[in-house]
Amino acid sequence: MSHAVMERINEMSSLFPAEAENNENLGRLSDATAGAIRKSGVMRLLQPKEYGGFEAHPNDFFKAVMEIASKDPSAGWISGVVGCHPWETAFNDTRLMDELWSDDPDVWMASPYAPMGVAKPVDGGYIFNGRWTFSSGTDHCDWVVLGALMGDETGAPIMPPKIFHIMLPRSDYEILEGTWDVAGLQGTGSKDVVVKDAFIPDYRALDFSKVLDGTAYKDMGRENPLYAMPWSAVFPCAIASAVLGICEGAMRTGLEYQKDRIAVGGPAKEDPYMLSAIGEAMAEIRSSRATMLYNIDEMFDIVSSGKELSMEMRANGRRDQVRGTWRAVRAVNEIFTRCGATALHKKFPMHRFWRDANCGLNHAVFTTGPIYHASTSMAMGTASPELMAKAIL
Repeated sequence: MSHAVMERINEMSSLFPAEAENNENLGRLSDATAGAIRKSGVMRLLQPKEYGGFEAHPNDFFKAVMEIASKDPSAGWISGVVGCHPWETAFNDTRLMDELWSDDPDVWMASPYAPMGVAKPVDGGYIFNGRWTFSSGTDHCDWVVLGALMGDETGAPIMPPKIFHIMLPRSDYEILEGTWDVAGLQGTGSKDVVVKDAFIPDYRALDFSKVLDGTAYKDMGRENPLYAMPWSAVFPCAIASAVLGICEGAMRTGLEYQKDRIAVGGPAKEDPYMLSAIGEAMAEIRSSRATMLYNIDEMFDIVSSGKELSMEMRANGRRDQVRGTWRAVRAVNEIFTRCGATALHKKFPMHRFWRDANCGLNHAVFTTGPIYHASTSMAMGTASPELMAKAIL
């Protein structure tokens, strides 16, 4: 049975493609698109119930992201990135969650998590400085969670590095206009943000190592198995869900176009070679989606039984997530090239899915080498602790 959020997304399904071009022209989501996402409830699927969330199965969230992305890539990308932040926020001090959601459960927070700033300890908290790129959806967010390197009393990063995720309200950071002029995913508005000498109370800083090792959810006493899922099965899969949804949108768009297309040799729908190639591409996209969702179901069943997930299973999940997304995007390229020269026209929405799917692979969660290396080494029993750590990031 589909979650009620999916039903609301389907009810608004015509709005997302109708606004896609407008989002690109604006360089951010339109107010209409952001409003539809907000109304759907997708951003609250992983949010704690005591703050108006649903605490849904993670696959309910991933499927919802895929569906939105299949209609408008940028809207799906924002749904995945911003929508997974409430999951980690559930590990923070209740004072922070009260600030965020006591008055409005639909408050959104942007990111990025990359540690591009330094937090210098002072009495009661930290002085925070830095500049971050790729803050997706930031125009529609009232808070931001930023990656930080812990500093010493001089403000220099301590060694070995220690990473924190730090929350700031909109008044404490600046969005830099003109910093998002890109080849794809233009509608995500993933602009740069700057923080200058902001004071951060200590309860707004979360030790990222505790998120990775599962200490954070235990410290908060979270009982729903949703919060026992590892980082590697939530954030990377949220990004992958957006890209897989984009690929599904490309597939649907391409199929619809081919029904009436007249190619050099006659009607495209009568070309057995074209049909065979597209059929293979469809199988790649479908299999990639199914594998990721299967892995999440398997992991969720294990944590629901109170057991710990092995490092090998985490690494294999990341391996399949990375490989599946690459397979799906390559399948989109096969479909796009068989749509002929007309597909180059911007009036034909195939170009958007094609560009945005390929640009989505540039996200760091789709880096292949370390993930494949680590998962194979674990299967062979030869992985070092350092290599194992790479597999779950």
